[in-house]
Amino acid sequence: MSQSVVYKHYLRALSKWPKDALRPECRFEDVMQKRIERKFNPSKNVPDGKPAGAVTINEKAEMDQVNAIYSLINNRYTKQYPLGSSFMKPTSNPTHYKDLVRELEEAPNRSWFSSMLNKWKGSLRLS
Repeated sequence: MSQSVVYKHYLRALSKWPKDALRPECRFEDVMQKRIERKFNPSKNVPDGKPAGAVTINEKAEMDQVNAIYSLINNRYTKQYPLGSSFMKPTSNPTHYKDLVRELEEAPNRSWFSSMLNKWKGSLRLS
């Protein structure tokens, strides 16, 4: 397996990574892209453009990393170790996780005023 195959697998896996609407300025794909560029194209990172020497890449270890990314993208662990429905509905607050997901989906599109209003509501609990 050549470096280019591992590199292509990284790019493919990162292209399938879900978008984070809550924190678009700090994306996992961008961080990983920089890492693989440094590892697979070291000459791009040298100021004078001269290669810094041959870089040895452990292809098996890199493919293990790519496979870990694919396993997260494909929800392999959720499928392999499913949680019971009672786990997602705690007795003390059965809608907690549903409310949390709804809140995370609404947050990126919320106006400044709505954000402040929710913040004030959270700090003023009358019960």
